Amino acid sequence: MAAAAASRELFAEGVRAVLHSWPVLQIAVDNGFGGVFGPQKADWMVGVVQQYFHDNADLQQCEVEDFIGQLMDQEFDTVVDDGSLPQVSLSLLQMFAQWQQGALQQLKQTINKLTSNKSQRAKVTAPDEERDDETQVMECEAASPSVNRTQPPPPPPPPSQDEEDGWTVVRKKK
Repeated sequence: MAAAAASRELFAEGVRAVLHSWPVLQIAVDNGFGGVFGPQKADWMVGVVQQYFHDNADLQQCEVEDFIGQLMDQEFDTVVDDGSLPQVSLSLLQMFAQWQQGALQQLKQTINKLTSNKSQRAKVTAPDEERDDETQVMECEAASPSVNRTQPPPPPPPPSQDEEDGWTVVRKKK
């Protein structure tokens, strides 16, 4: 019984490694998309995802994608639209298969590989909304006095529908 519990904890460690190394979740937590309890929600997600795998037999990749996407939407007000959900889901499915087959040494290696890359965190800087465009233009001119501007910079584009609704959409750069 103790071996089964340790084995199950190893899979939970794998889920934690996948989710905590996922840039979308890192960005959501670091930027407060989940509120003040974002880090706790990320840890809670690990347990929920692990339980989801144990409660459902023969999960398909699209089911895992839908489940994790729904969690991100509900808990972090984030629609994941960067193409990373299939990779995260596939990683989780592969780890679960390793766990089911008893390939615990291989699972440990996979976890170690993910956690060794943990130092590479995604960084996002939000624009400073309190500053006006005139201040920004003045800073640009002061930083590069040799540049001669004949026209003011174009106004920023209007907020997209997603931003107006309070949703955060994560998209992959093209």
